[in-house]
Amino acid sequence: MKETQPKMSFEFLRNQLEVNPQQTAPKLENFIKEYMDKLEREGVILGLSGGLDSAVLASLCKRAVGPEKVLALIMPDKDSKKQHIKDAINLANQLKIKTKLIDITPFIKKFGTLRLFPLNKIFLPKKFKEVLVKKAYKFFEKKTGETPFSASLSGFKDKDYSFWLKNSNAYYRIKHRLRMVLLYLWAEKENRLVVGAANKTEAKIGFFVKHGCDDATDIMPLLGLYKTQVRQLATFLQIPPEIINKAPSPDIIPGIIDEEAIGMPYETLDLVLESLESNLKSNEIAQKLNIKRQEVEKIKQLTKRSEHMRQIYTPV
Repeated sequence: MKETQPKMSFEFLRNQLEVNPQQTAPKLENFIKEYMDKLEREGVILGLSGGLDSAVLASLCKRAVGPEKVLALIMPDKDSKKQHIKDAINLANQLKIKTKLIDITPFIKKFGTLRLFPLNKIFLPKKFKEVLVKKAYKFFEKKTGETPFSASLSGFKDKDYSFWLKNSNAYYRIKHRLRMVLLYLWAEKENRLVVGAANKTEAKIGFFVKHGCDDATDIMPLLGLYKTQVRQLATFLQIPPEIINKAPSPDIIPGIIDEEAIGMPYETLDLVLESLESNLKSNEIAQKLNIKRQEVEKIKQLTKRSEHMRQIYTPV
């Protein structure tokens, strides 16, 4: 009995990651509409990046309150891929929702943060810059045994390469915080509800910017769904294949995609997170997923290190 129970439990968890889009989509749409009305807003606003999560969110918002009440801000910067901007505009046109295209690069310049990123100090073709960033990322991981993303979840006291980490974090994190400011500016000007696109996977491992546009919002409809579940919903909502199939990317540092930054594919990561949430042992998870126990421990470390990002500390 002891031999079969873990297997049954794991198969159950795998099935848990399957969503019923016909039930899930209306539930999320009702949630969006309910809070728009409850908070007496006249519409909703979201950031549209050209990525999967914001595309799904835009579609849900349109279905929930009608296209005439949805405003999407497309907010690229100098590091953004042109394809992401194109995908965002095409999706908005498909959904027939209103958009505003705002380049945030001038705001970044005014804060003086461009010079914090070393590769901004010299002219380099974007593709060459992406190659250098990837190499630097892998160099850091090889030297320290952890990714820059993992290292950045806590402070940098007594850490190797802390000067570069601090400056890089300040450079890329201000982007999402500026986007948050712009979303609330237009939300308050037009009495709109700010709707965020963060998913459960990102939230649990700290793959977001605290007080950024992927954290500071009025509601988060997708926060109960893992990344792979959002992808299932995207197919049901008929999100364009070019958005569904492209590699997920935060699009804030050139050359880095989500799964490189995190160090694990989302399909595996979501199963690890769901297994940990159900109190399965690291050895068992590693065996069932055919991965190293060390990889499971790294995910546990991400959830622990990022705990401070999911709360505000107050005196007892």
